Amino acid sequence: MMGMDVLDIARYLGALLLVLGLIGAAGLAARRFGLPGLAKPAAQRRLKIVETLMLSPRQKLAIIRRDDVEHLVMFGADGAAVIERAITPPQQQEPAP
Repeated sequence: MMGMDVLDIARYLGALLLVLGLIGAAGLAARRFGLPGLAKPAAQRRLKIVETLMLSPRQKLAIIRRDDVEHLVMFGADGAAVIERAITPPQQQEPAP
């Protein structure tokens, strides 16, 4: 009787691991191939978090880029607030040869 219980538990754990593995594989496929409605490939994304700075354990500043415009946003326990809009990103300096 006890041998049957151990066998049942092993089957349940095996089935759980199989299902979790299939969910993980589906998530990776969605991220890689950009399935509609789930995720887009990195080349097609319009939003990017450029930089973040922790001000306190509950407050964080972030520079968010949408297309070619950046916005400074503060996230806190009360929500998010836009601090500065339409920031022009600094031009990248090319290193001297």
